[in-house]
Amino acid sequence: MNRLYKVKPFIVMDIVKKAQKYEDTIHFEIGEPDLQPSPKVWELAEKAVKDRLNHYTESLGLIQLREKIAQFYKEKYDVEISPERIALTVGTSGAFLVAYSILLNSGDKLLMTDPSYPCYKNFSYILDINPTFAPVDKSTNYQLTVKQLKEFKDIKAVQISSPNNPTGNIYQKDVLKELINYCDEKGIYFISDEIYHGLVYDEKEHTALEFSDNAIVINGFSKYFCMPGFRLGWIILPENLVRKAEIVLQNVFIAPPTISQYAALGAFDKRYLDKITEEYKKRRDFLYSQLNDIFDIDAKPEGAFYLWANIEKYSDNAFKFANELLEKAHVAVTPGIDFGENNTEKYIRFAYTKDIEHMEEGVKRIRAFLGL
Repeated sequence: MNRLYKVKPFIVMDIVKKAQKYEDTIHFEIGEPDLQPSPKVWELAEKAVKDRLNHYTESLGLIQLREKIAQFYKEKYDVEISPERIALTVGTSGAFLVAYSILLNSGDKLLMTDPSYPCYKNFSYILDINPTFAPVDKSTNYQLTVKQLKEFKDIKAVQISSPNNPTGNIYQKDVLKELINYCDEKGIYFISDEIYHGLVYDEKEHTALEFSDNAIVINGFSKYFCMPGFRLGWIILPENLVRKAEIVLQNVFIAPPTISQYAALGAFDKRYLDKITEEYKKRRDFLYSQLNDIFDIDAKPEGAFYLWANIEKYSDNAFKFANELLEKAHVAVTPGIDFGENNTEKYIRFAYTKDIEHMEEGVKRIRAFLGL
């Protein structure tokens, strides 16, 4: 049987397409920042175009940019990373495909939480890997724990994300460290999706590299750096895996987008990025305060730009609820079933990636839709 039969549609993208029918749609559905990257990014992008830098870079990416990323880890986390361990990829999607392909064989088990980002399992299906799901909920702040991990047999790799999509939770330092130590002890690969690092509002986020050089860390420029259309990510690997990743990159992608790489040299503008974080914190605080008395919200989001809302008092069918909300009120949200099967039919995800005025109108329409 063709393994692709298991790959499910990314429902949020179907919602995006359907929302285009209405000129006045209020958008809570897609996790795409509406803010622009640092002006330095555009300056360097324009320079790259002017200089006609229309050539392949090496498959691992520009060494200048890999050095910038290594410097970023030193300044932000006080972690020393050799640029030689960093590979630039076509978005973080490219990074996940590389990681899964070099770490796992056909039929190997990759453990991830339910709910979690839907592309993880779909990448697994494409590569004929066996995604295995650990149900998480508010009782553990949507974190996988070592106690839970021990319940699963023959796990080859563990995939977590912090801050998490769709819940916005962050792995606490002790939980993250214990998970990584256990995986190192048992010879389990540990993959950490850190794409929302930087978009953290009340706590401090921790990279998995603080606790082990064996961790595989994936990040990119689409969220915190506000560069989604540049399609550029990175993966940090143990030294012994870099060559394997390079071979995959050579064959599948040739090289990352050249102009995007030159533009990203201007992305590490801390003063500007601090303003990005502050703006999303304001939006988080606004939307949480407005929705907290409409829906049951398991926890105030600690990072990313998502809010995971329980709709059980209105509906037990998130897909139907989201479609009716779009059709009748022209408000687009993502049904929870996009993210797994662990009670996800009782949840919808809000993305606070639009300005407060836009969101305020959306809340008014939701109240009217619910008769509140």
